[in-house]
Amino acid sequence: MRVLAVIPARSGSKRLPGKNIRLLFDKPLIAWSIEFAKSITWFTDIQISTDSMDIAAVCYNHGFEVPRLRPAELATDEATSIDVVLDILSWKHSKGQVFDAVALLQPTTPIRFPQRWTVAFDLLNNNDCEGVIGVCLADTHPYLTFKNSADGFLESWVTRPAGVIRSQDYPPAYAVNGALYLTKVASLVEQRTFFPMKCRSVLCPERVENIDIDTLFDWRVAEMLIVDWMAKK
Repeated sequence: MRVLAVIPARSGSKRLPGKNIRLLFDKPLIAWSIEFAKSITWFTDIQISTDSMDIAAVCYNHGFEVPRLRPAELATDEATSIDVVLDILSWKHSKGQVFDAVALLQPTTPIRFPQRWTVAFDLLNNNDCEGVIGVCLADTHPYLTFKNSADGFLESWVTRPAGVIRSQDYPPAYAVNGALYLTKVASLVEQRTFFPMKCRSVLCPERVENIDIDTLFDWRVAEMLIVDWMAKK
């Protein structure tokens, strides 16, 4: 299976400007994902999609060349990761390079465990699987989430089955952690989602692998989690 790994890195972060090239300990945030991608031997090719010469220069300084910049129309707040990946696939196809699957590595997740990706790759090789995503246990169970009704009264988002009262009896609930997306190209093109109809999951239980940095607060939490994780290695 030919797998294209894509690392999307737009320059226009508003909540934490310049986060992709901000130093997280000894290296820029994006370098963590670059180094991880290089460690996965079954990635056929790795491409970084960015609209920024500054980001491209940082990548080059860490041993990774960016051969083209992202088109301007894909550097807006409205552009989606799907649009970015399809752009890369189209560009690679124009060069005669075709892939069976795409791996999306968001640079906002600095720590990934190779074994999770091995499990994902094995799952995707199954004919009945179109995509695999990384998940973690949900911080708040759906049985404990609410919304306002049309009359303004609080009501449950999910109806709890009769007889299920204790939280320890709740079935597991998962949330997408943003660390792992692996999708067959045919399904991605047809359904335009990283969550295709026949999608499986890989549980990522360690807090450090569920980091998703969008704000300065997220950054500070990431630093604490990584320090704790490194101390235990």
